Amino acid sequence: MLKVDTSGTSCPQPVLMTKKALTDNTNEIEVIVDNNTSKTNVTKFLTSKGFFVSIVEGNENYIIKAEK
Repeated sequence: MLKVDTSGTSCPQPVLMTKKALTDNTNEIEVIVDNNTSKTNVTKFLTSKGFFVSIVEGNENYIIKAEK
């Protein structure tokens, strides 16, 4: 599974980092974000690309798990 850690960045950087990591063959990706705005924006982006998204809330971050 592809993993992207965007901790410490603010929008639009998490979405751009996620977009850059994706390829046409990506079926699963895990993105770590550390704020609610990034969680919302990355989730919207991945959903728009046809991924099914689930979110796990950690102590200081969110783990966005997405798969097609």
